[in-house]
Amino acid sequence: MQNDPDRFFVLTGGPGSGKTTLIEAMRRAGFATSIEAGRGIIRHQSDIGGPALPWRDRALFAELMLSWEMRSYQIAQEQTGRPVFFDRAVPDTLGYLRLSGLPVPEHANAAAERFRYHQRVFVAPLWPEIFAQDEERKQTLDEAERTHHALVGVYTELGYEMIPLPLASVEARLRFVLAETGLA
Repeated sequence: MQNDPDRFFVLTGGPGSGKTTLIEAMRRAGFATSIEAGRGIIRHQSDIGGPALPWRDRALFAELMLSWEMRSYQIAQEQTGRPVFFDRAVPDTLGYLRLSGLPVPEHANAAAERFRYHQRVFVAPLWPEIFAQDEERKQTLDEAERTHHALVGVYTELGYEMIPLPLASVEARLRFVLAETGLA
């Protein structure tokens, strides 16, 4: 795997569908991973009393997500030759903006075209049995479903092939991803 897009694998989907748990399992298995932008930004902004929170300023929150994802991509490029698994990616920001009813700025579209990932994107389907709200995830199950559809729409429009994750244990999902990427 020489080209970055060929070794950059994205896991996306609505909140509470098990993405981050799977990413953590990938990290423990020795793979390079990224940290989800949304949760990181919420933690940082909450710690400093900042305004870039989804319940305060969705547009500013989206700008920070875009910046975070571009930086995650650049950090992943330093993992020369190694596969990297992303907990969301640049296109997720476009999905978030659409979901929020906000215009997608041209620079966000440009970023989605410039920062490319493996053509096959893993999507965690809505899974009501494991969905839970917390201090950072305040979305309802309905919003989680709408997020899922918005993200699938954006990735599909950008030419990615969506690979649904099975509704299965973390270990089974890990085996599935590794088999689908040829890394098993």
